[in-house]
Amino acid sequence: MENTASLLLEDGTLYRGRAVGKKGTTTGEICFNTGMTGYQEIFTDPSYYGQLLVATNAHIGNYGTKDADQESNGIKIAGLICKNFTVPYSRQQADQSIEEYFQQESLVGIADVDTRAIVKHIRHRGAMNAIISSEHHEVEKLQALLDQVPSMKGLELASKVSTASPYDYGEGTDRKVAVFDFGVKRNILDCMAKRGCQLRVFPAQTSYEEVMAWKPDGLFFSNGPGDPAPMTYAVEAAQKALSDNVPLFGICLGHQILALAVGIDTFKMHNGHRGINHPVKNIVSGRCEITSQNHGFGVLPESVEANRDVVEITHINLNDESVEGIKVKGKPAFSVQYHPESSPGPHDSRYLFDDFIQLIDQNK
Repeated sequence: MENTASLLLEDGTLYRGRAVGKKGTTTGEICFNTGMTGYQEIFTDPSYYGQLLVATNAHIGNYGTKDADQESNGIKIAGLICKNFTVPYSRQQADQSIEEYFQQESLVGIADVDTRAIVKHIRHRGAMNAIISSEHHEVEKLQALLDQVPSMKGLELASKVSTASPYDYGEGTDRKVAVFDFGVKRNILDCMAKRGCQLRVFPAQTSYEEVMAWKPDGLFFSNGPGDPAPMTYAVEAAQKALSDNVPLFGICLGHQILALAVGIDTFKMHNGHRGINHPVKNIVSGRCEITSQNHGFGVLPESVEANRDVVEITHINLNDESVEGIKVKGKPAFSVQYHPESSPGPHDSRYLFDDFIQLIDQNK
């Protein structure tokens, strides 16, 4: 069983496949992404920290990897589960093969498994913890290791992927935007920098007062991993920003933080939304957008309805009618659940960065 890997799910479902990447053992919550391309951007998205990713596209690795395609400083998924792990690549611009990349990043993976069956299983049973191992194959040993893995619900993970110290990004001079880094993607920073913003990225747990000492024109609450409920430090920062009428824009985890700041509850979703083809309707404009998404938690629709005097729903998901965007009434603050920077994905939603710039200019 030298080249064999085992995948055991929390409910006891077992799969055997081929070991890829580093030989070892890894654990996390299993989830799936339906994107047909952009695997490296997905691997390096900090929002995936602590998760085992099932790739629904049949071929992973066919165009290699390239350093410029990373959304952070390295791979953030805990492990990969795929059908065909393709080491030879055809992309001339690639820096290396996916196997070399995984070895370099010490990532454990499993290939040659029926990913369609796995996705159907977790779609029905819901997200759960799992373990991949190319070291251990006895079910009892795998189960004992899996039993030690905490549930994603209640986990505060943003501080684990955040920057350790503040840093500046972009050469803009028109506006100063302070970024609360809960696991921000580089393309989000690029989208604001290209619009003339001077950015300063702060560690997740930086106090509101320290951030405001920089005298920013607006605040950005980023995407990130884990449960928003334990992030009381971020909720308090958002509440102070609302009290001071500071322009605020939140994406993904930042959307959930803004909701919590105005008394709206969040919840753990059955499967979450992960892919680059999720249809969303902008209720304000009436236009529909194809969006990139990656989240396992959401804002509770019933709680939003109970707080309609505080927030306005601006976007809804056309697949399940979940709340995809809110605006705080009477405050310069709004947020969306999905990823308007869309890397990978369509660029239907990049107008939201322009909306944020306009909001800042109106409040100067």
